[in-house]
Amino acid sequence: MPPQHDRIRAAERLTKPLYASWAEARALLDGLPGGGLNIAHEAVDRHVAAGKGARLAVRWLAKDGSTRDLTYADLQTLANKFANVLAGLGIKRGERVFSLLGRVPTLYAAVLGTLKAGAAFSPLFSAFGPEPARSRMEIGDARVLVTTAAFYKKKIAPVRDALPGLRHILIVGDGADDVPGGVALDEALVKASAEFKIVATKPSDTALIHFTSGTTGKPKGAVHAHEAVVAHHVTGAYALDFRKGDVFWCTADPGWVTGMSYGIIAPLTNAITMIVDEADFDAERWYDILQDQRVNVWYTAPTAIRMLMKAGEAPIKARDLSRLRFMASVGEPLNPEAVTWSAKAFGIPFHDNWWQTETGGIMIANVPGLDVKPGSMGKPLPGIVAAIVKRSDGGTVEEIEEPMQMGELALKPGWPSMFREYLNEPARYAKCFADGWYLTGDLAKRDADGYFWFVGRGDDVIKSAGHLIGPFEVESALMEHNAVAEAGVIGTPDPVAGEVVKAFVVLKPGVEGGEETRKSILAHARVKLGPAIAPRTIDFRKNLPKTRSGKIMRRLLKARELGLPEGDLSTLESDEK
Repeated sequence: MPPQHDRIRAAERLTKPLYASWAEARALLDGLPGGGLNIAHEAVDRHVAAGKGARLAVRWLAKDGSTRDLTYADLQTLANKFANVLAGLGIKRGERVFSLLGRVPTLYAAVLGTLKAGAAFSPLFSAFGPEPARSRMEIGDARVLVTTAAFYKKKIAPVRDALPGLRHILIVGDGADDVPGGVALDEALVKASAEFKIVATKPSDTALIHFTSGTTGKPKGAVHAHEAVVAHHVTGAYALDFRKGDVFWCTADPGWVTGMSYGIIAPLTNAITMIVDEADFDAERWYDILQDQRVNVWYTAPTAIRMLMKAGEAPIKARDLSRLRFMASVGEPLNPEAVTWSAKAFGIPFHDNWWQTETGGIMIANVPGLDVKPGSMGKPLPGIVAAIVKRSDGGTVEEIEEPMQMGELALKPGWPSMFREYLNEPARYAKCFADGWYLTGDLAKRDADGYFWFVGRGDDVIKSAGHLIGPFEVESALMEHNAVAEAGVIGTPDPVAGEVVKAFVVLKPGVEGGEETRKSILAHARVKLGPAIAPRTIDFRKNLPKTRSGKIMRRLLKARELGLPEGDLSTLESDEK
């Protein structure tokens, strides 16, 4: 368990929060000299100006085992050089720079340099194929793409003619001569000046564009302003327990909003050291990183946690993880079983939290010092007003006051990292708001103690014989069975009940998926949930279809089960039935 002084300090944060209002949170940042606000200035420049330039900002762990360290002064130099490269190309304020890169150091220079130049940055996940990359760059009106020659040839060249506005291709590493119009970025950075006068951006100026995973429609481009840094900074400190001298590891790729908000901006604004691992998931490698890099705060995804659970506790016991003080999870709800397991295996639990691409930052969390209720998202952060609501047929919104009644999770607008628009879709944006609320599309409950509990996306909820069944509740119960590694739940048509619950289950290694196992899991679910909510049938699978950010794609399970159109698969991970 954490040392006593850590528990006391965490509890004190609840009674003496870092900020009581967004105005107080804004006062914790410097702002630009002469006025204005810029994310890159708060993340890097102000620390260098305060004499912290020698502090380690990024430790990059390459796939081959080598490392590269970047201080805050190093980051400032690289960002300035990248901003000068953009200026030399004639990129103007507000124009869009996209990246299609793995987790390499140049990506971080590109993010910060773009923001310094007053342009907007939009990261693409490196596993995207040609069509997902094309659609996002088309919606975002990309002017610059930062990528590698290999990625260009495989992913961009096939769709290049569909992107007439894309003027510049900046190639990281070798091969620029083989790319039509390609610019050798490494060479350009060497030649560029290390001095750059940051563009005087306003808090409302566009800084970042993040594309949602999409369901059946085209991806939505959620626009975030420089003011988002106010929320990134304080929520990192408050919800993730950042402290001076910390080593922090966010495993999310910067191609997703978590990897940007909490994999780049929040740790840098708090002047701590962040670990960046180039390699893909590997349980042994991850545990080595936690030990060898002496990680204090770890932020990862439920999918990864469940994969670590499969590996068992032996790898944890074989390592010294005593520096690990706080662990948090995001991306989809964290099953209670994973919270219980982590508390036993690590001596501290994973703390779940909730937010969306649209919110830009953490809204509801199990913060340090707050008693964790396994399966709960926690409580709203300071400055966040959340409620459970129902929409009437007339479009009005009414709060549900009674505890543990299911409704839509809604937030009062006005937090700094709130998205400002969906690119080119004003009507779609307007539908997200009603009667003074931002309507999240997520169904949830709030208990008598003020904790929020995720039920499911509005279109995932199963309506069976008058019951509204949240798939997350069923999946969590299934995972408590000692044979189950993962579960996904959908509703299938039934002539009497309307819908009945069907489960798709991934078994733990070494477990046979025979009829005896099926009956055992079904019996467990009926005892745990009751016959009205428990699955009627179970199919065993090698894995579940997920987005590349780790969310189970229940609507894809349902489409395949019912023979319906599968819709947008641009963010689908490869999956095996």
